[in-house]
Amino acid sequence: MQTNARNLYLIPYVLWMVLFVAAPIVLIFYYSLFDIEGNLTLSNYANFFTPVYMQMTLSSFWYAFLITVFSLLIAYPTAYLLTKTKHKQLWLLLIILPTWINLLLKAYAFLGIFGTYGTANNLLEFIGAGRQQILFTDFSFIFVAVYIFIPFMILPIYNSLEEMNPSLVDAARDLGSSRWITFKRVIFPLTVSGVKSGCQAVFIPALSLFMITRLIAGNRVITLGTAIEQHFLVTQDWGMGATIAVFLIIAMAVIILLTNNQRRSAR
Repeated sequence: MQTNARNLYLIPYVLWMVLFVAAPIVLIFYYSLFDIEGNLTLSNYANFFTPVYMQMTLSSFWYAFLITVFSLLIAYPTAYLLTKTKHKQLWLLLIILPTWINLLLKAYAFLGIFGTYGTANNLLEFIGAGRQQILFTDFSFIFVAVYIFIPFMILPIYNSLEEMNPSLVDAARDLGSSRWITFKRVIFPLTVSGVKSGCQAVFIPALSLFMITRLIAGNRVITLGTAIEQHFLVTQDWGMGATIAVFLIIAMAVIILLTNNQRRSAR
């Protein structure tokens, strides 16, 4: 009886997974088998391995790596300080609040901040550095991407730090370990699962960015996400766009499997 009830509760979950996860992936793979004229072909997969798309792939992974690294460098000390402060829930709420704002609105806000007559340039002019071209640069793209993704890096690291037994840190300090050795040998190894979760939550969506590349980087930064958008909305070559999406899905699945396997072995 309990088994039947459990199976009944699984029906909505299974339907959701089939309709909104499995079916879109199958549809993308189906479209990847057709060229722009609607003919069945594997030429899209051959075209993906040309230098143009290989360069886009390397560029996507490079920028996703940079965004993840900068997010981690900012998020870890921030999460650590949060565990030591009063009113933790209030600070967490302030960190989470920007994620409730639409991504497009945040991108347009940075257009004003980094514009020629925006806040950033006004500050540079005030300190005597003069107005600079901040928009449509690698710096502006990475800065905005890190700002958008950093809450997703902070939260899993913060949870790992909160779950850590503080007596282990006290024991290390009592045995004469310096702050750095304590962090290196005790704190970081015990929170590495949160770091991996945060890196996964940032790196995977950063691979397929396209809106920020267009608005903030001015298409100066070309990634696979940008290429997919161009093929679906501009050139109408849905087959090539779907092919790129297939490889992105494979890359994301490999990253998830690798990080999950490493997390199990660490445990």
